[in-house]
Amino acid sequence: MSAWLEKLNETFLVTGYWHMMLEGLSNTVVITLGALIIGVVIGTLIAVVKYFAEDSPGLAPAAWLCDLYVKVIRGIPVVVLLLIFYFIIFSSSEGTVVAVLTFGINSGAYMAELIRSGIQAVDGGQAEAGRSLGLSRLQTMRQIIFPQAIHYILPAIGNEFIALLKETSVAGYVAVVDLTRAGNLVRNNTYDAVNPLLLVALTYLTLVLVLTAALEHFEKRMSKK
Repeated sequence: MSAWLEKLNETFLVTGYWHMMLEGLSNTVVITLGALIIGVVIGTLIAVVKYFAEDSPGLAPAAWLCDLYVKVIRGIPVVVLLLIFYFIIFSSSEGTVVAVLTFGINSGAYMAELIRSGIQAVDGGQAEAGRSLGLSRLQTMRQIIFPQAIHYILPAIGNEFIALLKETSVAGYVAVVDLTRAGNLVRNNTYDAVNPLLLVALTYLTLVLVLTAALEHFEKRMSKK
């Protein structure tokens, strides 16, 4: 036990690499939160466009583009998408910014289906009731349908948040010092393969467990309403 603690001290404290691990954790959180916001915005826009396109032929081209976006993004591995964005599309941008955009755009394709399914879960009679009250389709969506759809959407967004957190572990491919890359750098520089990787795994596990517990608590509160 004392030998392990001594090795732990040498790997992180004596070398000062604990700063790198904290930086990696910070970048992971920033990328995850930024990507989640972008994903929710993109997903909501796509879901709303596809919803209105069902009864509005004029929106058919926009709905087709949305479908194309979802199919293309979901069909390309996120690592490949990250490399394309970093080396081709945003070649002059900073790695963290590219990572946020890439994971956000990738998440948006999945968010679109989650949000659309939440909207469709609302009883169709709600839309008819809104129209009978003289509300436009947009007003009906904003005031009646979407507030009810949130009950179905938020738990799914929570699960996507957890999945997104773990997906960001490949951000190191574009020279971003995220949590996983920080652990690898410490491992390479100290020749200690055990402690850095175990710390990375334990950190991800802790974050996921905390988010899962928070999500379960939130779902219980939602079910009581």
